[in-house]
Amino acid sequence: MSERTEGPRKVLIGTAVRPMYNWFPPLNERLNVLAGIIDEMADQAGRKYPGRRLDLAVLPEMAVWRAEGPPPVACAPLDGPVLDRMGAKAREYDTYLVVSMYLAEEGERYSNAAVLLDRRGKPAGIYRKVFVVVDKDGLLEGGLQAGKDFPVFDCDFGRIGAQICYDMMFDDGWRALARKGAEIVVWPTQSPQTARPACRALTYGYYVVSSTWRNNAAIYEPTGMTVARITRPGVLVHEIDLDYALLPWSAGLREGAAMRERYGDRVGFNYYVAEDRGIFWSNDPAMPIRRMVVEAGLWEEKEEYERDRRRLDELRGGPPSPD
Repeated sequence: MSERTEGPRKVLIGTAVRPMYNWFPPLNERLNVLAGIIDEMADQAGRKYPGRRLDLAVLPEMAVWRAEGPPPVACAPLDGPVLDRMGAKAREYDTYLVVSMYLAEEGERYSNAAVLLDRRGKPAGIYRKVFVVVDKDGLLEGGLQAGKDFPVFDCDFGRIGAQICYDMMFDDGWRALARKGAEIVVWPTQSPQTARPACRALTYGYYVVSSTWRNNAAIYEPTGMTVARITRPGVLVHEIDLDYALLPWSAGLREGAAMRERYGDRVGFNYYVAEDRGIFWSNDPAMPIRRMVVEAGLWEEKEEYERDRRRLDELRGGPPSPD
């Protein structure tokens, strides 16, 4: 079993539900509302986690656009009021910020984009929606262009990727982001789906963070379970740990009790009896969770399943036939 030595990587994530139907104010007014949402996230972070700062704030799909008309006219440039106002909020709260927007760029390039700002309020990367909705006239969301790739972005806490709304219906981006090592995938969206993002988190082994217009916004664990959710307009702030271990059922684990007895509050976990598995993390900066797992004589899921596969292939004389 390989062991990572960095120890806990706590990440404080903010997301939101904000209805935006038929809401077309001037750009500056819209930016004022979005700034207020970020203020709410920071306030909730301070109340729930005293002394902590937001690490990542995610705004819903199309949080920024102009009111002059349909796309692409409604697209706004990043430079100017958008970057000035949103960058100031990122700096104020020392947080990474995902600004979802109808983006206008040089060369008459228009896209539905998720712009990542770093803690200094500077652009750190842009994801342009690849699977743009095709309308009844064959146009892409009223005149936008489709993105071509699935970038990942290195933050000081880990590696993130993005998908936007209709991207949920296609495997390509989710699979590519897993291959590139994404640990968190943000999903700004109008559609408040729950089954599919949970499946993506489970299948590809990363956290998924939805930020929506309605119904719910949630954070999904690599177990596929929902670890935090709000179901009405407002904000949600929740802490995750990117240094975790997924442990399957075993008699020695005793649904997590064995780890609690051995390490006390130095270990944290969510164990799901109905799923026969749990996600575990360390609260001790000097003790990575994988070292705890080894000391307790346990196996992570991936290692256990690969061990059993090798043994079964050995006994049957090769892998099972796919036909």
